[in-house]
Amino acid sequence: MAALDGLPPLREVIATHGLSAKKALGQNFLLDLNLTAKIARQAGDLTACDVLEIGPGPGGLTRGLLASGARRVLAVEKDARCLPALEEVAAHWPGRLTVLNADALEVDPLAHLTPPIRVVANLPYNVGTELLVRWLTPSAWPPVWSSLTLMFQREVADRIVARPGSKAYGRLALLAQWRCEARIVLTLPPEAFTPPPKISSAVVHLTALPEPRFPADPQVLSRLTAAGFNQRRKMLRAALKGVHPRMEALLEEAGIDPTRRAETLSLEEFCRLARVVADAG
Repeated sequence: MAALDGLPPLREVIATHGLSAKKALGQNFLLDLNLTAKIARQAGDLTACDVLEIGPGPGGLTRGLLASGARRVLAVEKDARCLPALEEVAAHWPGRLTVLNADALEVDPLAHLTPPIRVVANLPYNVGTELLVRWLTPSAWPPVWSSLTLMFQREVADRIVARPGSKAYGRLALLAQWRCEARIVLTLPPEAFTPPPKISSAVVHLTALPEPRFPADPQVLSRLTAAGFNQRRKMLRAALKGVHPRMEALLEEAGIDPTRRAETLSLEEFCRLARVVADAG
C-alpha cells in the first residue's frame, strides 16, 4: 500500500535498497510516517523556510518535512547506501530536496541554504550532542538558524531542559537555556524504531532568543561551566580554581558562596560570575 505522499512505505523502501541500520553510524530508523509527519509539525510553519536535516536515512522525516511545505530541504547523509532512496524522494519533490553525502561534522550547510533556516533532525546518537553544542555556540548571536527540532535519547533531552539542583542539570542545560527557549515536545518509545534502541527518545524544540538571557562572555561562561561540572561533587572554590587564581575572592564578589557546588547555581548566577571573572582579567 502506498503512503499518503504517493511514495512507497518505508519498510518497502528499506527492503528494496537493503538498508539495515548500522550501529556504528548511530542509526535507528523511524518507519512510521505518521510519526515522522508529527515531528515535522513540531518545527512549526516551514513554508517560508529552508530546512537542514542531518542523518535522513531512508527519508521518512525528509518526506514529512517536504509534505509539510518546507521551502527547501538540505539532507546531509553519511551513509551512501541511503542515497538511492533519497534520490527517489528528491525526484518526487522536484527542486526542493538537496542531498549531500557527507559527514555532518565536516560540512558547511550554509553554502546550500538561504535564511530563514530551521534545523529538524532525528540525529544519529553518536554525533547528536556534539552537533547541538556547535549550534548553540556560534561566533555570533543570533545564529543563522531560528529553531532546532531535534530527536535525542531521552536522557540527553532531559539534560537540555534540566533545572538547577536536578541530577540531569549541567553544562548542556546552561548552554541551551542561556540563548534559547527549550522544551520537550514529543516522546517516543523504543519500539517506534528499527532496530529498537535500549531507551526512549524525545524530541526537543529550541527557539533561538534574539539575545542571551543574561550578559556574559561566551568563552568565560563555557570555561566556568566546563570546570564546574567536570568536578560537580567538589565545592566551587576547588572545582573552579584552575579558571582564575583569585577564584574564591571572585565568587564572593559575585555574591556566590564558594562552598556551593555547580549544580546548585542558576543560569543567572553563572552569568554573573562570568562577568566578574571577565572583569578581573
